[in-house]
Amino acid sequence: MSTATSTKVLSLYRNFIRHGHKFSSYNFRDYTVRRSRDAFRSNMTETSKDKIASFIAKAEQDLAIVKRQAAISQMYTNGEHLVVEAPKH
Repeated sequence: MSTATSTKVLSLYRNFIRHGHKFSSYNFRDYTVRRSRDAFRSNMTETSKDKIASFIAKAEQDLAIVKRQAAISQMYTNGEHLVVEAPKH
């Protein structure tokens, strides 16, 4: 994988994690972060340039969805937290 491609993939991964943490609901937040990590790890050993390009294109589309849903989630938050969540100080 070229340096530009690996930089692009790393940037996508960071954005997934960053925007996944913006969900107000613990369940959506945890699912998005866990699913993002799993998806990137499962494709980590791919060497085919065509497959990598299709994975990047799909990841960019999915990132747009995560960004949009995280923004909507923040608009309609109720302020209540689940017991499993760490209290915010």
